[in-house]
Amino acid sequence: MKKLVILLIIIAVAVYAGSPYYSAYQLKNAYDDKDGATIAAAIDYEQVRPSVQNQLTSQFATTMTKYPLISELGGEPLTEAANSFIAQAVEGAITPQNIEKVINTQGQANTATKELAAAWAIASDQVDLKNLIQSLIIQRGDVDAVVKSQMQQVMKKQAAELEQQVAQGNDSEKPTLSYCGINCFSISGQVKGYPLTIEMQREGLINWKIVDIVLP
Repeated sequence: MKKLVILLIIIAVAVYAGSPYYSAYQLKNAYDDKDGATIAAAIDYEQVRPSVQNQLTSQFATTMTKYPLISELGGEPLTEAANSFIAQAVEGAITPQNIEKVINTQGQANTATKELAAAWAIASDQVDLKNLIQSLIIQRGDVDAVVKSQMQQVMKKQAAELEQQVAQGNDSEKPTLSYCGINCFSISGQVKGYPLTIEMQREGLINWKIVDIVLP
């Protein structure tokens, strides 16, 4: 009887400790099978959305410190306009419907995905900021008009880059899996050539939810 109890305890501990690895295995299979519904259901959107938005707005604030002339010309209205676009992009792209669509099509760009890619490009210093300065001068400080114009240009550029990346980028065959705490588990690898880290959080004993996506 004692041996049986010990065996049951060992099995319980193994299931408890191994549960995130099994969840990661299920997510990988769902991605490979283009099963967007399974991945969409595994995301805690109330935690992922604000995290992604905060990452992008923080990156944009850091980027702006490199360009004091733009900050001087655009000022607070420029920051507000950019942050508003970021919030809109995150809200539109990180939804169950869009995540399912992106996985089902293996990253094929749609409007919501293009907007999020544009938000990332703007926040991460991937746009032609010299052109932005010229536009601000020509428009005489009409920040709203300049931002709208820039967003359209960036979206076109990012759409082309996304399509090329989807066609040529590689996925990690063996992502890096590791605990980041008792109830925290990390999956790191490449998706279409982009480095990406996903953090999961334990729900109950053996269930896990994606609670954060760390952008490149």
